[in-house]
Amino acid sequence: MPYTTILFYVLAFITVVSSVVVVFNKNVIHSAFSLFFALFAVSGIYVLLNADFIAITQIMIYVGGILILLLFGVMLTTKITDIELRSKNLNTVPGLIFTVGIISILVFIITTTKWNIKQPVMNEETVSQIGRMLLTNYLLPFEIASIVLLVALIGSAMFARRIKD
Repeated sequence: MPYTTILFYVLAFITVVSSVVVVFNKNVIHSAFSLFFALFAVSGIYVLLNADFIAITQIMIYVGGILILLLFGVMLTTKITDIELRSKNLNTVPGLIFTVGIISILVFIITTTKWNIKQPVMNEETVSQIGRMLLTNYLLPFEIASIVLLVALIGSAMFARRIKD
């Protein structure tokens, strides 16, 4: 068995276990840290698929941005209010029924489909190609998107600022 297959199974195991901890843990901080491991393992799977740009984007946006912001927000909020944040698991039985139904449908599809197996194609790196495309053919939409995000950031800062009487 090649090492990439073993590494895939390890990363898949980490992703599944961390995701289960996110869903069933009652402590929000522990769920956020488990989400960190799940997102990081998914980015490792992207690396195994030679999708280097998506892997780096996953780490920068989800792990580096959103998850750290979530952790700091929860930690700072609990210090201000002195209320322990706990979440309840509601509707466990319908969720389990739905999960078993989806898993049975997926197993049926996987076992009855005729899969065409081809030789793997070696992909070249995509980051330089995406960078070239963003700075040549798609420069105008890229700049428009950055201006829209800047306006949204300024607008949210103005709404968040408190008006003093």
